Amino acid sequence: TKLWETLGKQFIEYEQVAPFLIPEDQQRRLLELLPLFLKAWEQSAGVITLPNIQLLASEVSKLLNKEIKRNLNGKPAEEARLALEQLLQQKEEAGDGYLLLKSVYLLSQTDLRTMWNIIGSGLPAALMQCLYLFFTVPPKKTSGDRETSEDDAQTQEMLVKIMLNMYKEEQGVEELLTADKLQSLIIATSSLWDQCSHSWKVPTGRVLRTISKAQTKTSIVYLQAVDCIKISVQNLFSLADTLPACDVCEAASIVLCFVKDSYPVSSALLTEFENNDGYQLLLKILLRCEGLQQNEGDPYLDEILDMLTCLTTCGKTELKVSGNIVHPQLPHFDFERTQPSGMTVKNLQPFQVLQSIFQRSNDQHLCGRILAAIGTIWAWDRVNFFLLEWTLQPINQFTDIIHFKPQSVQVQFFRLVESIVLDLSYVPHEILKKVQYLIKENTVPFCTLTALQCLLSMTQKDLLFSDIFRDSGLLGLLLALLRKEAKILRKSAGTHLPALKEGTEKELNVVMLKMVAALTARSVRNTVVLKDYGMVPYIKIFLDDECYRSATLSILEQLSVINYEEYMSIIIGALCSSTQWELHLKLDLLKSLLRILESPKSHSAFRTCSGFNGLLSLLSDMEGALQDPPSGQWAAVGQNCILELVFYTLQGITAALHLDPVNSNFFQRNGLFEKMAEDLGSLGCFWTEGKRQIHVSLEKKRTFTEFLDAAFYASEPFPAWLKNCIWILNFLDHMVKGTLHQESYFKERRPEMGEESRDHQETHQAQEHPVAFNRPGNKLPASAYMLWENPEEKLEMRDCTIVHAGAVCVMVRLLPKLYKEGHAQLSQEIQCALVDHIQSLVKSEKSRQVMCESGLLSTIITSCQEAFCSDSHPLHLPLTRVFEKLASQAVGPHVLR
Repeated sequence: TKLWETLGKQFIEYEQVAPFLIPEDQQRRLLELLPLFLKAWEQSAGVITLPNIQLLASEVSKLLNKEIKRNLNGKPAEEARLALEQLLQQKEEAGDGYLLLKSVYLLSQTDLRTMWNIIGSGLPAALMQCLYLFFTVPPKKTSGDRETSEDDAQTQEMLVKIMLNMYKEEQGVEELLTADKLQSLIIATSSLWDQCSHSWKVPTGRVLRTISKAQTKTSIVYLQAVDCIKISVQNLFSLADTLPACDVCEAASIVLCFVKDSYPVSSALLTEFENNDGYQLLLKILLRCEGLQQNEGDPYLDEILDMLTCLTTCGKTELKVSGNIVHPQLPHFDFERTQPSGMTVKNLQPFQVLQSIFQRSNDQHLCGRILAAIGTIWAWDRVNFFLLEWTLQPINQFTDIIHFKPQSVQVQFFRLVESIVLDLSYVPHEILKKVQYLIKENTVPFCTLTALQCLLSMTQKDLLFSDIFRDSGLLGLLLALLRKEAKILRKSAGTHLPALKEGTEKELNVVMLKMVAALTARSVRNTVVLKDYGMVPYIKIFLDDECYRSATLSILEQLSVINYEEYMSIIIGALCSSTQWELHLKLDLLKSLLRILESPKSHSAFRTCSGFNGLLSLLSDMEGALQDPPSGQWAAVGQNCILELVFYTLQGITAALHLDPVNSNFFQRNGLFEKMAEDLGSLGCFWTEGKRQIHVSLEKKRTFTEFLDAAFYASEPFPAWLKNCIWILNFLDHMVKGTLHQESYFKERRPEMGEESRDHQETHQAQEHPVAFNRPGNKLPASAYMLWENPEEKLEMRDCTIVHAGAVCVMVRLLPKLYKEGHAQLSQEIQCALVDHIQSLVKSEKSRQVMCESGLLSTIITSCQEAFCSDSHPLHLPLTRVFEKLASQAVGPHVLR
């Protein structure tokens, strides 16, 4: 504060005596103030508190302007440049020129009024003359260049910053016109780029771009009067043949800035640019950019492309075009209500440059930027798509040559085509025909794949495309191609022929199947077409390959809409014919089956196609699979997958029985509950020895629910065999209540292209995670099942009404098998818990009535007598109480007798 006060007093004294001093003394007195000004500024963290700062700025700027002119007066260019360097450079002791420059630099960053005083000093024209000399006259190399380079950079930065602050104001640009250096510098950038001072290229570009953004009507008239743009274009034509592409881009971008930025004020410079083959120049320059290394010249290349894109909206009149809207169209599309905004295309010439470059170049970056530019133009106004496509037809024409472009460009192009539908809600029928022809020709498999993925996205958007692509013949084409591939797969089954499809071609098969699945989804007509083509036997061939399976099952599920029996025949047949170790094939088939069994109409077809026997045969095939420890080939499979298969098998049976008296009667009448109990008992986790159990006295007694909680959530370690038994009993408990088909315990996992099949991976996972139950501190592998998402909610006992009494029979048959030598107490405890749970199931009259009417009581009693015939057996009394409860039912006594 004291320094500013001192400076203020000294400056007031200067103001008072200055009119009476000769120029030399006046200059000396002012220069004496500057060291104090700089010191005050440094100690006040850049905050200037000087009342008459505008007058100080004016005086210092005038003196700097005077010193620059004095050093340049009458000197040749090289001498003038050297004189400027000596004036403005920082020496061991700051010279007058450096003090003036730094002071103006600091003052130019204060406020607008101070900046106006600096501009009014005549400094804009003087600094432009300095910039012209620094740019056009390269410095002479001396031995001390390295030592002075840091000082040069600081001086350069201050000069440039002052100019940027002055020239961003229209008043600063107007002041430039008092000299002739503005057009001279613009023309110099277009003619001397290869001969100029390298260190001043970027600063010169920054300054000229700032001036370009502040152009006025006067400055535009001035540049037009001296043919500045015309001469610059002619110069650039010469440079384009000799300079590296990145350098030409940098020089051309400066000239193009003046053309683009001047248009909102006047169209004069754009007209001059167009009349002197400016667009042909840009086409020539941009085509030379092919093959540039990544990031080489990118900022200036991108800048030219951005400005070209902007120039498409620079025109005097709106384009008037009319095109025939080909129907059908999406319901919410209405071209008549599309109102143009101020960003519509009015100038086709710059767009033709973009279009020509894409057609003539295969450069990845260049083509990608042009596609991005087209997307930008569409985003400005949706009308622009129609204005361009109904005049120049860029997308239509690009489709013919897209297979010649790099893969990344192909992907970007088809995303652009996709956006026509997804963003503009328009169906471009002519373009889609060409895309379909591209798929048919299949010249480049990757391009075909990308095109088909584009059409797939459209098809998934609206059902309308199911009709469009059927009527256009695409559905028939895909079916014919899939028939051919299916025949190849059938011939090569079980072999490792080199002709097997891999990579892109295999992925193409996947997308073809997905496309057929999308076309048949919710379209009975397309499903009938598929069936009439005789494709069903060929489609099911794709089930064996996991990459194809998901889409194949989707197609077959659509087939069920018109013929449940055919679907059931295929799925049940595939389940029964699968090998013992194709567990994931079975899982995928079961999940598909469950989706179809949601419809009650499918239950009859399931029964008539031997669905129940088919699913029970899956359990039979897993005999010994859950032994602890695992043995034989089952050790390589993993018990997670086995339990998952048991779950989905029981889920399928429950779904087929759900609210279906005919199926329930069939299942019971044919003794299939007994078969189920036998198959579950042979899985390996239940006791199968013929020895009698050892009776022990129980110190503690837990409920069935507490066993579930302890087995899966508490830290108490349970043996693997018991956990597996509890899992299966839990499944049966939900089956009893008729809710098993609604449960979801296992994490979904979909295979991706290029990923190892799950069957192949399972060996490694089984070794790492034999049984990975989801309890605290135990991480699951990627394919492991998940337990209940909310343990408290899932473990909560629901309504205990019995729906499937036969499942109670299964639980009773398994009751004596809940035993393991060496675990007598734990075995007896879980047995007692299960008996108590069964007792709780028959508490309600409705449950007892279902049990009595099922005709399964005699089976249950017989099972219990065989297992627990001794009155001294700890389970004898609780089981007797169960039967007494059943006997209390009105229909019960005669059945019990």
